[in-house]
Amino acid sequence: MSYSRRFANLSMADPVVIKSSREIELMRVAGQVVAKVFSELEKECRPGVSTLYLSRKGEEIIREAGCSPTFKGYGGFPEALCVSVNDTLIHGIPTSSIILKDGDIVSLDVGATYQGYCCDACRTFPVGICNEKALQLIKDTQDSFWYSIEGLKEGTQLGTICHRVQEYCEKRHYSLPREYTGHGCGTTLHEGPAIPNCGTANTGLMLKSGMTLCIEPMVCQGKPKLRTLSDGWTTKTKDGKLSAHYENTVLVTKDGYEVLTVPKEGR
Repeated sequence: MSYSRRFANLSMADPVVIKSSREIELMRVAGQVVAKVFSELEKECRPGVSTLYLSRKGEEIIREAGCSPTFKGYGGFPEALCVSVNDTLIHGIPTSSIILKDGDIVSLDVGATYQGYCCDACRTFPVGICNEKALQLIKDTQDSFWYSIEGLKEGTQLGTICHRVQEYCEKRHYSLPREYTGHGCGTTLHEGPAIPNCGTANTGLMLKSGMTLCIEPMVCQGKPKLRTLSDGWTTKTKDGKLSAHYENTVLVTKDGYEVLTVPKEGR
């Protein structure tokens, strides 16, 4: 779940909690449950399915694995998953009245907490047969994440990650809203630092082994201007164009990184 000022006042320079080996092991468990939700729900993202169904199914998977859904009740959010369709960039509230249809794209933002430690991630999936531009948006958003963490290790500066997301997306003529950012994650969903999707390479916080960061490109086909609905959560593009979201919880190590919210073989 992306950070905004509705939760706290994070900055890129905020102190970051270094996790112990015990804490990292607990976060690995939570991360694998998040990965399992995506694996199970990807095939459920089909025409005729409601966004509420996807959230309830995700909650069932999380609870059966011995975790709790991090988002449910967080800041008053009413459901277990954020489910955002088409021009909804983030924080879509699941409902029985929003039914997926052929050609939609849908972002599933998932958090799981295990013994007090949480992981957070998001994926955007196509529904049925999508047009090429929509599929390319999904791919480019995902690829911008992986590009951003190339070479990541202890000693990397936070601005370099932010810059690489911006560089990748703007080169492909997408826009990146500034109002929402990634964040640290651990005993709470939103720890320091804030992690924007734009920045200057070789500036900012020096990353250290044991930091756990949620890096999350949020990418628009059109202009970056957003509007939030009266529910206080659902955030859409003002021009009605498509948006996509891809996020993982990443552990910084001495010599590299570990992505906690993908299946073990993909770390």
